[in-house]
Amino acid sequence: MSLVNRIRAAGVASGIHFFSSCAMAVFASALVFLVWYPYPYRELSGGRELFLLVVSVDVICGPLLTLVLFNPAKRKADLLRDMTLVALIQLGALGYGLFTVWQARPLYLVLEFDRFKVITRPVLEAAELDQLPSVLRVRWWSGPLAVGIREPKNNEERERVMFESVQGGRDYAERPDFYLPYDGPTAAKSLRRAKPLEEFLKRQPDQRAAALDLVKGEAIKVSELSYLPVMARKHWVAIVDKQGSIKGFLPGDSF
Repeated sequence: MSLVNRIRAAGVASGIHFFSSCAMAVFASALVFLVWYPYPYRELSGGRELFLLVVSVDVICGPLLTLVLFNPAKRKADLLRDMTLVALIQLGALGYGLFTVWQARPLYLVLEFDRFKVITRPVLEAAELDQLPSVLRVRWWSGPLAVGIREPKNNEERERVMFESVQGGRDYAERPDFYLPYDGPTAAKSLRRAKPLEEFLKRQPDQRAAALDLVKGEAIKVSELSYLPVMARKHWVAIVDKQGSIKGFLPGDSF
């Protein structure tokens, strides 16, 4: 077989492999961006950049290996062995990449006094997560869960957390044993330190249209909403209604 024909055949095989890889990337992106990192957590936690890096390497390297190894002049057994090896390498790389993205995913949006904190999986102790009641557990097929925190049981517990946090240890939001379901009285606690959304919109007028979209079709006005800062990799605020229920998020510095 001539070199030209070999390159042409390898190019066709590599092209088929490329489009197959793109199809796998689409399914993987649906899992990542619709389940593990729903908007705006892909912005808050940096999941988008990590996933795109993983998928880009996978989509490019697999077809390149096919381009190099595919040769129709090979025996069928040898060609099948080579292509199977390429597929296994690519699937292994994609699986490891997805596992890394899954491990780094945000698990909880925690109301901590006057702010919300996005808490990712690496921050939390696995043993403490296993002890949580079912209502507070985040399954692999579910996205981040909003929770509140309970009051310390006594002064000793309060002082222990305070001392550890000022020493660079974990604060309340990083301690699952303090978590409570975000509903009723717990959600209402967000209103104690929340500020009127109109104050935020005066500083961030370009976000007014997005704020109006949050209440579209609902019997509530923007003037009735409040906000709290979200502590994450980027500046965002969480929007809450009169009951403390989270209506959505807006980008911008709250301070």
